Amino acid sequence: MNYYNIALLNSPLELLTYQSRHTTLVGAKVSVAMRGKEVEGVVVAVCNEPSFECLEILETGSFHYSPKQLEIAIFMASYYFCSLGEALGVMVAFGGGEILNQVQNDDSRHSKLDLESGIRLSDKQNEALAFLKKHPVSVLFGDTGSGKTEIYMRYFEEMIAQKKRSIFLMPEISLTPQMSKRLKLHFGDSVVFWHSKLSPSQKKKALLSIYDGSAMIVAGPRSALFLPLRDLGLIVVDEEHDDSYKSSSRPRYNARDIAIYMGKLYDVPVVLGSATPSLTSYVKFPYFRLKGGYFNAQKEFIYERSVESLSPLVVKHLQKSVEQKEQSILFLPTRANFKYLICGDCGHTYKCVFCSVGMSVHQKTRSLKCHYCNFAQAIPQKCSECGSEHLVSSRLGTAEALKEVREQISDARVEQFDRDTITTAKKLEEMLERFNAKEIDVLIGTQMLSKGHDYHGVALAVVLGMDNMLGMSDYRAREKALSTLVQVAGRCGRKESAKVLVQSFNEEFFKTFVQDYEAFLEEEKEYRKELYPPYKKLCRVLFSHKNGVKAQEAMHEMAECLRAFAGVEIVGFGKCGIERVADKYRFEILLRSDKSTEIIKAVSVCKNALAEIDMDPVEFN
Repeated sequence: MNYYNIALLNSPLELLTYQSRHTTLVGAKVSVAMRGKEVEGVVVAVCNEPSFECLEILETGSFHYSPKQLEIAIFMASYYFCSLGEALGVMVAFGGGEILNQVQNDDSRHSKLDLESGIRLSDKQNEALAFLKKHPVSVLFGDTGSGKTEIYMRYFEEMIAQKKRSIFLMPEISLTPQMSKRLKLHFGDSVVFWHSKLSPSQKKKALLSIYDGSAMIVAGPRSALFLPLRDLGLIVVDEEHDDSYKSSSRPRYNARDIAIYMGKLYDVPVVLGSATPSLTSYVKFPYFRLKGGYFNAQKEFIYERSVESLSPLVVKHLQKSVEQKEQSILFLPTRANFKYLICGDCGHTYKCVFCSVGMSVHQKTRSLKCHYCNFAQAIPQKCSECGSEHLVSSRLGTAEALKEVREQISDARVEQFDRDTITTAKKLEEMLERFNAKEIDVLIGTQMLSKGHDYHGVALAVVLGMDNMLGMSDYRAREKALSTLVQVAGRCGRKESAKVLVQSFNEEFFKTFVQDYEAFLEEEKEYRKELYPPYKKLCRVLFSHKNGVKAQEAMHEMAECLRAFAGVEIVGFGKCGIERVADKYRFEILLRSDKSTEIIKAVSVCKNALAEIDMDPVEFN
């Protein structure tokens, strides 16, 4: 009899021992019985006969996980505090015997792609490509419209010529119909798309192309990283600064960081691309600065000192744009759960004295609270800077903005462009087609507006809510706000001159850096030292339970245990910003350390049953 340790796929359980009369390989996908049900698992190790009775493996399938996939899963399980079964659950196994034979015996399918390149790079783009090839991990820091995509495509071509495959990651929101068409047009069936909106039959078709070897480029969001590719040659992470690369449920991995880990493991280059790279990537990796593109078009920035609203100036510019038969986009930050207190006269925002992040308004307790260290103070009656009593915490939503614009500019054709209205890829495609066909005058939306879409004739971009973004309880508030403004501004003036109207009391900050993101990153480096990533490691520990007392007790118990670890600082602990979700009370601890190994060691010793660990968190509310 043989004995094996098995990880149950997508299960939080630790490894279980099963037996089999047959020899089974490590990595094999198997069916086993668990509490009377048949479930899927993965053989992760051969072990000795245990002292207890085991169940038998029911069936060994023809699918398996490669040694490297197992290595990635083991790393994810230890770093992100999930089970091995949960880590393997995000991966797709390699195909069975029949498919493998087909792949090995048919190398002719590579030659189906005509490698005659239609892509002509400029001298500067060629220089950038040469730079990217020299480094194991590098950042392509290129302005919007500077030709980053052409460089990626040229690099993909070179990989195909070497019979190697490429992974092209992009945020789900950036997987635009235009990008899909562009890749399909150039690479034909050699490019395969993989994302959550695919139907089961589309997924099956995509997997077949991967198994039979005809897929040379796999494009998609986070999940595309874990497909069973042979002969991997390159990983490109576009819009690498985007928060959607971080999973908000277990395993709470960051796809950008796993891509870098995989690059090392497979010994393949990793390219991180962005017009607004994250400070972490900028500090850690060599970068090539690619300037120019749409941003150099005649672009006039107008700043209005105002809280987030459809002011007379905004309405006037939109009205004029409609009259001149030009198109506009109106951007609002994603609707947040929190409001931040802003002075309506001078724009002062209230920051935590200990953490340098915005404090959130809690109307119930009439207090301002920091979601890092839980410092709280009463909501002031007057502005501490100018003495004004005009303190506001209003947020404008897309639906309200749509209604207001329609009321004030009755002849404008206005549409909403956010996750509430664009629920399918088809709706996205239709909306963009209508906008580019000039059937829409004003497009009002959230983050979706700023992501990779090609709008041909936008002459006005209105950007609201920048001060609310700057005031967020997030150490990256300045980075997020400036990055958003740069990205939105990059969507207009692609054909001719354009205006960007920004509502903000912080004109000096935006004016200084909106056309010099590099200077901002250099300044931000100094602000983050000793406090935040990339110079420190953060970990957020969440506790939730229907019984609030139990959740609170679990938090105190773990906090007490963590105090014994000198290398880990407890920044703060207490109730979460959103205290109750899905009828569960929530508490949290925020940890900081110089090294992730120190946090991992401390958390491994102290974590209890209710603790949910979020390493390198990007969400603090």
